[in-house]
Amino acid sequence: MLSALVFLSIEVLGEAARPKISCFKIDLSHRVPHMVDMIKRTELPSSELEIAINSRNDSTNTGISLSKLGSLRSQWLHDFDWEKEQLELNQLKHFTTTIDGQTIHFIHEVSQARNSIPIILLHGWPGSFLEMLPVINNLTLKNYSHMASPDEVSFDVVIPSLPGFGFSSPTPKNWTIDDTARVFNTLMQEVLGYDTYAVHGSDWGAFIGWSLYNSYPKSVRATHMALFPELPLQPEQLEADNITLSKEDTFSEQLWVDNSVGGSAYAVQQRTKPNTIGLALYDNPVGQLAWISEKYISWSNPRRGTGPSVLNDHEILRVVSLYYLTQSFTSAAYIYNQNPSSFAVPLSKAKTDAPFLFSNFKYDTFFIPEQIIRPLTNPVYYRSWDFGGHFGGLDNPPALVQGLREIKKYWHY
Repeated sequence: MLSALVFLSIEVLGEAARPKISCFKIDLSHRVPHMVDMIKRTELPSSELEIAINSRNDSTNTGISLSKLGSLRSQWLHDFDWEKEQLELNQLKHFTTTIDGQTIHFIHEVSQARNSIPIILLHGWPGSFLEMLPVINNLTLKNYSHMASPDEVSFDVVIPSLPGFGFSSPTPKNWTIDDTARVFNTLMQEVLGYDTYAVHGSDWGAFIGWSLYNSYPKSVRATHMALFPELPLQPEQLEADNITLSKEDTFSEQLWVDNSVGGSAYAVQQRTKPNTIGLALYDNPVGQLAWISEKYISWSNPRRGTGPSVLNDHEILRVVSLYYLTQSFTSAAYIYNQNPSSFAVPLSKAKTDAPFLFSNFKYDTFFIPEQIIRPLTNPVYYRSWDFGGHFGGLDNPPALVQGLREIKKYWHY
């Protein structure tokens, strides 16, 4: 996988003990002809099964429709150009470093404004570093033509690929999210030289973010999440705990209930038998498209790709192309297998006084009410957004930026 990268070695001046940083440009062009050939040669059924059609409007949806998969496949063949995507991605500042034997890929975009706040943005599955790209310019103030005043909020943005995802190397046996948190703390402090920094996490990135928030209180001085890393409660559990939900929160809770009944089989598969699904789809781009795109569609706003959302079909094809071309589909799935108890163990109050901020997007299928979050954190900000879903960085970037900018009010380090 790493042969796909063109390296330029950079020594960190004056800090011989720090891990070496290497710049690279993405170069996956040699794998594209095979991907296109496989897409062309994949045969889909000529018609949908009757039982699938009859189940399409049920709450326990049977999966992506044949028509949608066929449409995505056609767009992939006729409208998608990886060379163009690669050229655009290479406009960003990509790096790799080696920490604890793991090759870690990350983007590092530094603000030219004064008093910028270092922040690491963490994706999950089936996400990638692509999920956070729409917020970079607004966080670094690169859309501004002037130097920011002290009252404006700017960030130095770090976006890593999780171990096993994209251009980061696969993980060894017994690797957990706590190991990833340790590596990312090393990345921020020892590699990049930030004494303190903020964290944002979604999906598995929220679980890693919690480990950072709870385990490194001196360095992590603010945390924002778009998913709270604890198994949501069923309605009867909320009632037993005397938690009353608003109309909006009741909608989100019902989405969680529906998804827990009819949308969680993928997690069971990847937690118990990741190698089976990984090998089955390893060299099957249309199979990976079906497995991944269904989540982007069902976990997002029904109006994705409109208004503030950039999560259109093209974006789905871009992320699936990244999974296939980097050959990381199998290794990424293993994050479920290596962290089987993450959803089952209730959290204790975090061992930190750092401020905690939360943005809840209406169409996310993983809902935790504010009443659960407050006793476990140092809560300073909680906001629900009517637009957006599980992939906030793509489905409602302006809202995510607004939530992250709130960190400035509580940043005194």
